[in-house]
Amino acid sequence: MLKLDNIQAGYGPVKVLQGVSFEARAGEVLCLMGRNGAGKTTTMKAIMGLLPLDSGQITLGDVTTSTLPPHEVPKQGIGYVPQGRRLFGGLTVAENIDVGLMTRGKGKKTREFVLDLFPRLRERLNQRSETLSGGEQQMLATARALCLEPSVLLLDEPTEGLQPSMIQLIRDTVDKMRDAGVAVVLVEQRVEAVLDMADQVVFIENGFSRETMTPDALRRDGALLKKYVGI
Repeated sequence: MLKLDNIQAGYGPVKVLQGVSFEARAGEVLCLMGRNGAGKTTTMKAIMGLLPLDSGQITLGDVTTSTLPPHEVPKQGIGYVPQGRRLFGGLTVAENIDVGLMTRGKGKKTREFVLDLFPRLRERLNQRSETLSGGEQQMLATARALCLEPSVLLLDEPTEGLQPSMIQLIRDTVDKMRDAGVAVVLVEQRVEAVLDMADQVVFIENGFSRETMTPDALRRDGALLKKYVGI
């Protein structure tokens, strides 16, 4: 289980996270929702150690990950698909996948697993990632994260700008990871996607985690969407 306990963090003198707490459990999808600038992406970066905490802590099982250097966090089994994908554009599809495999010393079996999930990548192994379509780049970024065989998978706006068929593929992948016992933390603004996929929804406002609820509770109280998301 990934646990955030009242974390605070920011950029220099600008404190973005004022107090974020939640628990992402194995085999569940937790969605973070909130307006732009609420602190969702900053929360993801803090989990990955890319932003040092001012206070609070982050743990994965018995390991306090918030005290680790950033390059050690993925080795604990936390995969991250950032907004904008952040691929190595000059490297081929195969080379980007190899980078993911090297992080935790995974091999051919894991490689075949991710290529079976995204067969289009198998057709483009020798193609530079910067030449892929947006949907294919999202596939590759997700595949690279899954090469860690993660126990926790972080996805920041994974369906942004994608066509419906690609959105469905990402959703199917999230469902498979949940079924495999992975804890998925998802930043998503598409309400229908959240209601269909999430087990928990955490609303973040002004750097605070305000409320945690189930999608069924959110359906019964749609006013919360207007309060925290503006729709």
